[in-house]
Amino acid sequence: MDDLETRELRYFVAVAERLHFGRAADDLGIAQPALSRAIQQIERRLGVALLERDRRSVSLTAAGEVLLRDARPALAAVGAAGRRAQRAGAPTRQLVLATKAGSSHEFLQALLDANAADAGATPIEVLLCEIGEQQGLLLDGSADAAIMHRPFDDFAGCDGVDLDSEAQVAIVPASHPLASRTSLTLAEVQHVPDLPIARWPLVGGGYPDGPGPEVRSQSQLAQLVALGKTLLVIPRSSRAWQWPEHVAVPVLDAPLATTVFAWPEGRLTPDVARLRATAERLQGSAALTA
Repeated sequence: MDDLETRELRYFVAVAERLHFGRAADDLGIAQPALSRAIQQIERRLGVALLERDRRSVSLTAAGEVLLRDARPALAAVGAAGRRAQRAGAPTRQLVLATKAGSSHEFLQALLDANAADAGATPIEVLLCEIGEQQGLLLDGSADAAIMHRPFDDFAGCDGVDLDSEAQVAIVPASHPLASRTSLTLAEVQHVPDLPIARWPLVGGGYPDGPGPEVRSQSQLAQLVALGKTLLVIPRSSRAWQWPEHVAVPVLDAPLATTVFAWPEGRLTPDVARLRATAERLQGSAALTA
């Protein structure tokens, strides 16, 4: 059996995800008959049925479910390889570092300064993202390294080195009675009737149950806190994005948040290794503990 081509995998995934040949063909920009023939050709080459079809519906067979599960990361790996190759061959090479906007600001600044002072280091391009996006940026080749945090971020498919740990604070509206407190506990911040904790999207889609507002970005969250609609618990160093309408109150029993320098699993390039060494030299400095 010949190996499947990337184009064929892309066609199959489009149909398998939409379970509709017409919509998949529109998304791919090809005619529906051509897409149907392509899927039939894949099935003939594999010798198995991938889809169950009738006049009203399309569904995956067991073989189709396996191919869909394996095809997604395969396509992602091909795309990542292309992006990494483009960056490596660019006239001016840069190392892309992904980090949550407003997160570990003092450490990020110290890392950029230290890298700039290293005459042999590759210049850094900072890629700011929302919460939980660093892993995807590493795996799809958009970023070479990332600043991440345990226990919040997903490290599947990533390697990393732990740096320093820090306490967490509750960001509350300055007008709320909690803003006058010198400290709080997790039980207290989790049971504030007029300030339900905001809910972030779950991996795979949807939101966890709860009364708090659904949020997708830190800017959205910041405004909701300022409006007195929610609160959040974050690492102490993330206060850099705090608004004048916010107050940070230490949460005494919150788990420590650990800053992690991460990279795609098995892809510790010389440039990334050099930046990792710089990050480790900064470990324990005021940049991480302030």
